[in-house]
Amino acid sequence: MTEASIPQRIIIGCDHAAYRLKETLKTALQKQGIAVTDVGTYSEAAMDYPETGRAVAQKISSGDFDRGILICGTGLGMSMVANKYPHVRAALCNDLFSAAMSRRHNNANILVMGGRVIGDGLALEILKAWLETPFEGGRHQRRLDRFDTI
Repeated sequence: MTEASIPQRIIIGCDHAAYRLKETLKTALQKQGIAVTDVGTYSEAAMDYPETGRAVAQKISSGDFDRGILICGTGLGMSMVANKYPHVRAALCNDLFSAAMSRRHNNANILVMGGRVIGDGLALEILKAWLETPFEGGRHQRRLDRFDTI
């Protein structure tokens, strides 16, 4: 098993449905000393989530950030947008087991959650599990290496 490496910088984005949850997660990350780059949205005014999903996914894909967080109403739309980018492994996690496994076996680099699906307390627990769970590597790395050939 590889050592857990909590990122020092995270890029985060959301749509209008998840604005309040994004603010809660951002505050929690900052309290842990993690620098957060917020690419919006910055209110509950209706907006088109693909723009925010693209902003986060591009920065992960290019290697500017190691990890990111995306949140929309269900998490489905953000997942679909983010996973179109090379080197992005966005995982929709609305439970603790999925959050841990997305890191352990899939080395997920974007955590996606549904702001209308889960509450703040569970979202904070999911974030903690996702941040603290290391990637196991080994046979899982061999499988991930195949992603770039697709």
